[in-house]
Amino acid sequence: MCNETGVPLLEHDHVDAPVFLPGNMLEAARVQKNLPPLTVPHGCLLDFDGELVEFLVASGNARLEAAWPCFHTRLYRWSVDGTEYGIIGGTVGAPFAVLVAEELFALGCKALVTISSAGLIAEQLRPPLFLLIEQALRDEGTSYHYLSPARYAEASPALVEAVAKQLRAAQLQCIRGNSWTTDAPFRETAQLIAARRGEGIISVEMEAAALLAMGAALNKPVICFAHITNSMATRDDDFEKGGDDGHVIALRVCALALSALLEHNRENA
Repeated sequence: MCNETGVPLLEHDHVDAPVFLPGNMLEAARVQKNLPPLTVPHGCLLDFDGELVEFLVASGNARLEAAWPCFHTRLYRWSVDGTEYGIIGGTVGAPFAVLVAEELFALGCKALVTISSAGLIAEQLRPPLFLLIEQALRDEGTSYHYLSPARYAEASPALVEAVAKQLRAAQLQCIRGNSWTTDAPFRETAQLIAARRGEGIISVEMEAAALLAMGAALNKPVICFAHITNSMATRDDDFEKGGDDGHVIALRVCALALSALLEHNRENA
């Protein structure tokens, strides 16, 4: 497939089946490492900063899954109200996040939630706050390997509403809106930020567009949260998440989202 501009990113044929499959790679890794077969929890969380994983491990609420065959990450299990979830930390950036997400789905994951530390674009808000991402601007490369070119990757409206309903019932504050996914956070200019703000974008992060595109292309339930904690290091209190209390709230938000996705799966099976 060719394109008039000669840009390789626009040459992907999304109908053709890929050759290098996550299940095959994981099976080869499992055999090489002499690990037993593994089925991951049905609900899994990608914690891009890794701080939630560290908090769960330090508090004795997460245990390492030794049979996870991925070469790049560690999978932990943690339980909430009798339901076991999987969590992986440190998968920063669209390519890495999608690589690990595909591996989780290949090993039995049925619903994926992700949470990133994001920068504030909108002027009327003040961090920290949680954003349930409805659309993500595709200013990265990975999403174009999954979907044809378009400005935004969209979350499933039904899944967004299911998650929002759970959060409202739990009286957890979370706004809904659009985010900007970029591969180059240190290339954000004042002019570009102003343009994104004029487009109605609330936050900037590095993964959501790719994950939502992957979910749409593979028909997998994916929900992305932006934990908006900073305004590009321009305020004295930037990157403050609220300490352990902030981690507890973030984990509660993500666990409720996973519960909502799994319930939605059951109701629509």
